[in-house]
Amino acid sequence: MEASGEDSYQLTPLVRRGVVLAEMVAAVVVLVHCAAGQSHPAATPSPAATPSPSAASSIGAPPTPAGATVQPVTAAELGATWRPGCPVEPERLRRVSVDHIGFDGQTHRGELIVHEDLVPEVIAIFEQLYRLRYPVEKIRTVDNYSDADDELSMEDNNTSAFNCRRIVGSDEWSLHAYGRAIDLNPLVNPCLYANGYFEPQNAAPYLDRGRTDPGLLHNGDAAVHVFTDRGWRWGGEWAAPLDYQHFERP
Repeated sequence: MEASGEDSYQLTPLVRRGVVLAEMVAAVVVLVHCAAGQSHPAATPSPAATPSPSAASSIGAPPTPAGATVQPVTAAELGATWRPGCPVEPERLRRVSVDHIGFDGQTHRGELIVHEDLVPEVIAIFEQLYRLRYPVEKIRTVDNYSDADDELSMEDNNTSAFNCRRIVGSDEWSLHAYGRAIDLNPLVNPCLYANGYFEPQNAAPYLDRGRTDPGLLHNGDAAVHVFTDRGWRWGGEWAAPLDYQHFERP
């Protein structure tokens, strides 16, 4: 049934408002659709920080000792450790200064007198001991002790090399008299003879080789291999005496 003219006049504003409302709704739908369909670039994660090669290599790196120094020595400088008639002349000996880790865990500097032929090996040995953090209580030349007394040096747990002396109970020269032997932490690594006599005399507690004191050497220890892998002989492997402190290079 058709509407009368009056009805058409009255509905026209409503229709217009409806049309406007429909257009607004359509516009909103379009905007929502566009917003939903628009792609946004994914956030790019920041690259992970990569340590520099120098920084990476320093992590966990073993300590590095200061460079060793080497100097000639004179008879006067050797003091009581040398005298005329010794089997090697002072001109064939060298004073070698090296870094070592002390029993306090800190770096210390010490000096040994060794034969000139062994200088490169001795430097390499003590550098490796340092990197292993094997502790050496002290390293002093034996002329620092009265009359270059080896017993006093050992009782003080002093690591040393050259000393012009004979093998105990023998007329033969010790390899220490040639600068070709090193006694390492001698108090905790005593020398034990077949008759029960031992040196140094204050080392009785360290005859027990089951102990694990700092610097105490056992068969197979890395510190022992530092010497033996270079051709040095270790007295801890001898039948008699058992000379745990002694390393020699014939």
